Amino acid sequence: MSLAVSPPETHDPDGHLVRTVLRRPRLLRRELVAGLVVALALIPEAISFSIIAGVDPRLGLFASFTMAVTISIVGGRPAMISAATGAVALVVAPLARTYGVDYLIATVLLAGVLQIVLGLLGVARLMRFVPRSVMVGFVNALAILIFVAQLPHLTGVPWTVYPMVLLGIAIIVGVPRLTQAVPGPLVAIVVITAVVLAGGLDLPNVGDEGALPHSLPSLVVPDVPYTWETLRLLAPYALGMALVGLMESLMTAKLVDDLTDTRSSKTREAWGQGVANIVTGAFGGMGGCAMIGQTMINVRISGARTRLSTFTAGVMLLVLVVGFGDAVARIPMAALVAVMVMVSVGTFDWHSLRTLHSMPRSETVVMLATVAVTVATSNLAIGVVVGVVVASVLFARRVAHLVGVDREVVEDAEGRPAQVRYRVYGELFFASSNDLYTQFRYAEDPGHVVIDLSDSHVWDASSVAALDAITTKYGRRGATVEIHGLNEDSGARHERLSGNLGAAG
Repeated sequence: MSLAVSPPETHDPDGHLVRTVLRRPRLLRRELVAGLVVALALIPEAISFSIIAGVDPRLGLFASFTMAVTISIVGGRPAMISAATGAVALVVAPLARTYGVDYLIATVLLAGVLQIVLGLLGVARLMRFVPRSVMVGFVNALAILIFVAQLPHLTGVPWTVYPMVLLGIAIIVGVPRLTQAVPGPLVAIVVITAVVLAGGLDLPNVGDEGALPHSLPSLVVPDVPYTWETLRLLAPYALGMALVGLMESLMTAKLVDDLTDTRSSKTREAWGQGVANIVTGAFGGMGGCAMIGQTMINVRISGARTRLSTFTAGVMLLVLVVGFGDAVARIPMAALVAVMVMVSVGTFDWHSLRTLHSMPRSETVVMLATVAVTVATSNLAIGVVVGVVVASVLFARRVAHLVGVDREVVEDAEGRPAQVRYRVYGELFFASSNDLYTQFRYAEDPGHVVIDLSDSHVWDASSVAALDAITTKYGRRGATVEIHGLNEDSGARHERLSGNLGAAG
């Protein structure tokens, strides 16, 4: 099943596109309506994440408002949604339960500072080391987690919930085929709410998820001791929150880049997340990061492309929960479940299943490992780290087998071996150089040995140590070894490290 995706209007994701949207009513309506749909979907999610963190629902709702509004201004990826998230909630939950809300807010502020520092240090550049198979696993695991998160709303409920969910799915699929004027999710929410209220059906609604706030957020100062002991307590949680938030945000930004065929500033997004978390902590929110599920609603389903949609989502969230809280509380959860189920279907990379048989086995293993770990831990960051590690190990193993050695014996005028020449080809690093030592015939070779590295590259100390070990072993047999063909980088590394790595051979 495929979802309609609105094409980007331009490849410039910032100023030019915003000006174009403001001049064209149809595009302006698209951005505003997309933000409204996201705001409606954010409310139960924010409440649920607050419960996970063990705090009042207002902390999650206020965090979603401040994160979305702030990141719409300072973030590096237009149209991406940032708000309170489950991953961040899982990190800070133990601290909040043990020490209370003030320590949680202090942690959010510290995490924001750390994210700014990491962003300015260029941590976003590490995204280039995330292979495609990990990205595919990340997307598929996310789709599974989004679907699984809806199961509690589908178990132990009145039977009338199920036809309402099916009706919502049918509307979301059918509306884009009739008109692009309004997004299917908004139509589904309105229609199902009207049907439930008109029919007097007693179904679970948003109000059942938790109390909605009736006032605006205000500035707060966490009541904690400002001591080194407090810093030592908060630092591990703040660092964990900073890293998880950055990883999820940068992965989501890369995914949106691919969906919209545009580029974004990952460095700006990294420090922008830090600024958003500082603002969120200052207003008593629980912190957050990019939400890939809500971003998919905004970008993939609703077709939003600018910062205006993200800003609208944050503002409308606050307007809805503060100004129209009683009405929003009556929206059936069945309508929001239908939206999230279709987000799950649209997020999953179905093409990855159709091409499993033709993909290299190592790529498939990496993708499945990422999915399995992410689903098992319900933590996208852990899954991505494991996926990258597995990909790195398999890559090193594959490259290690590409190293080889050719042997050529040079005879003197009398036909006796006078010199042996070894030509080494391939990349020499810790995985491949371990076997290099065993590929020489120490007992058979004459007294003059030449090792030609013209078709190779020495990458690390392990390779230099292996060459030292080979030279030492030949030396014990009275043979001399000459190493030829080192390129500039390899030669500099060999000259600096050779003979300084301890005993060899």
